[in-house]
Amino acid sequence: MTTDTTAPQTTMRALVARPSAPHGLELGEIEAPRPAPGQALVEVRAVSLNRGEARYLPRRQEGTVHGWDVAGVVRSAAADGSGPAEGARVVGLVDGGAWAELAAVRTDRLAELPEGVSFEAASTLPVAGLTAVRALAVAGPLLGRRLLITGASGGVGRFAVQLAHQGGAHVTAVAANPERAEGLAELGADEVIHELTPEGEHFDVSLESVGGDSLAAALARVAPAGIVVAFGISSGEPTTFNVAGFYNRRGARLYGMRVFDELDRHHSAVRDLRYLAEEVAAGRLDPQITLTASWREAGSALEALLERRVRGKAVLTIG
Repeated sequence: MTTDTTAPQTTMRALVARPSAPHGLELGEIEAPRPAPGQALVEVRAVSLNRGEARYLPRRQEGTVHGWDVAGVVRSAAADGSGPAEGARVVGLVDGGAWAELAAVRTDRLAELPEGVSFEAASTLPVAGLTAVRALAVAGPLLGRRLLITGASGGVGRFAVQLAHQGGAHVTAVAANPERAEGLAELGADEVIHELTPEGEHFDVSLESVGGDSLAAALARVAPAGIVVAFGISSGEPTTFNVAGFYNRRGARLYGMRVFDELDRHHSAVRDLRYLAEEVAAGRLDPQITLTASWREAGSALEALLERRVRGKAVLTIG
């Protein structure tokens, strides 16, 4: 009896949502994805973890696969001829399904990796890196502008500090925990503070991911014609602010940003991922990975992330 080695793989291992399991996850065998014509099938080698994923996990339907960041090798190229070829080393973004041996990835969200960029480093770029890039793009030119980054000790914050510094901004980084703030000055922060109050200098640009009193303080300190880009609410708290003080700032704006929507609006995922990967390859961008673990240890890694014991990024290797 012979085996057809060209037949598509029908099952795969994956981290599936299981409310009854420790940390709500279980490594199991499920059906392999069947890519649509505009999707490549990627052998996943590494994924990075995001706080949003960890917080949404309890809401996932039992048996589904979570995860947004993908780094790996193209097993089969897209049927419509788009995107990287079979065997290419790639990084990409999915709406879900990354925490598995195989992932179907839209080719308009998939970029080839330059030599010298590891799968672990690449896996940090889709959500955290792209969020930083698109938030700064909303802000416009950075040279000489005063820029505030809240939640600066996390994955998005550390990318944003580096990119804003390279763009010529004067960067103020906010990190509540002094230990988690370590390294921000070396990445390019001109000032590191541990609390943002409503009184003080004004900022031309604020990247705000905490919500609650932090967002209220950022709105109170926005400069005339400045912008506050809100892309998260890690505090989970509502925001109350002085509307009159805000609209009297002559053209100040509050912009709500969701990275998936921004990428679809500007068709920029491939371009932005290539840019980030090339910056890593050139040594100009540090992914700031402080936790690397096997996907068999996903539960404890997610716990560390939620408990804010991770500075920067946490990465899982697949296999």
